[in-house]
Amino acid sequence: MPKLRKMLGDARHPTVLSLMRLMETQSHETLVRWATACVRERYLPLAEDARLFAALAAAEGWLKGELSLKAAQAPLREARQAAGAEADPVRQAAARAIATACAAIRTPTSALGFVFYGAPPRHTVRRGWMPQRKYTTRWPMQSLKRCFSRCRKRR
Repeated sequence: MPKLRKMLGDARHPTVLSLMRLMETQSHETLVRWATACVRERYLPLAEDARLFAALAAAEGWLKGELSLKAAQAPLREARQAAGAEADPVRQAAARAIATACAAIRTPTSALGFVFYGAPPRHTVRRGWMPQRKYTTRWPMQSLKRCFSRCRKRR
């Protein structure tokens, strides 16, 4: 099997540009809430490393005001390390998506970036093949639209 690409998608895609404009109108907390809800639903079932669960708990704790940004830094750093240490490509891509979504507490644009990391486990690795170029943009955009529409309803 060819080496897994770390990310799929195109940041200049009209869907992404539209969502970026919408994200500019949202609060930091809303973006974090959206990202953490999406990874909890879509990528956390693929995770095994306790550090990823701890990072999600830290992000949710920050949202509730129970944890400062400084206190959340260690779990976020450990989540990135967990993603880098994962040998299985499906779990590694899911771990990257989780770590990136949780990092939205520090960098709000991560609320969009996690979808690009999460596209490989959702669409390519399970099939055992790498997609043609046209799919490397279509699949993340479909994931982004689904995730955004589900989480938008929760506001």
